Amino acid sequence: MSAQGHDEGIVIAIDGPSGSGKSSTAKGVARARDLRYLDTGAMYRAMTWWMLEHQVDVDDAAAVAEASSRPVITMGTDPSAPTVHVDGHDVAQAIRTHEVTGNVSAVSAVPAVRERLVAQQREIIAEARREAAGIVVEGRDITTVVAPDAPVKIFLTASADARAHRRSREVRSSDVAATREALARRDRLDSNRAVSPLTRTADAMELDSTGLSLDEVVALVVKLADEAGAAV
Repeated sequence: MSAQGHDEGIVIAIDGPSGSGKSSTAKGVARARDLRYLDTGAMYRAMTWWMLEHQVDVDDAAAVAEASSRPVITMGTDPSAPTVHVDGHDVAQAIRTHEVTGNVSAVSAVPAVRERLVAQQREIIAEARREAAGIVVEGRDITTVVAPDAPVKIFLTASADARAHRRSREVRSSDVAATREALARRDRLDSNRAVSPLTRTADAMELDSTGLSLDEVVALVVKLADEAGAAV
């Protein structure tokens, strides 16, 4: 991807672990500045859902790689109503099941999967830069791999307890301890995978959302975006 140009929309890249508030923050920033929005994690979930539906052994990296070119994943980038379709089917709810959550790290660690989806993500970003004011992209390797030249790079974090409570509310679970352990397991897998591990780049601003409201976090990122836009 080329460097940010005067006639192109802005790219705001947000990385961070599960439960840090990436999705809510990214959508809030996109709405505040009339930008498009892309949840790259949903794309890996969609791929995982397809593998499970088609009975592909997700622990067999070769089988996952062979099948990874088959599903057609389509992302809607309206931050007020983002959509996820696989082969024309709405899977926005289906990709949030415990089964998908428990297997997405294995699928997303397969190089062929990452190569295909990163290419698609870059196409979506390029389209938003050409045709709109820009895009907010959230995931685990946006600042490092997908859009390393984004003018605004955020690494969003939160305490383990805060993340566990947030995710428990999202999935409507009363077992916060189990949620905390599940998040810790996913952190280990995502941070230690060989391809595109979750990590903070030296030029990404680390933002701890533990003691902040969503509005406060959104306002901070919007301020950074406005400053980056003014500097172009």
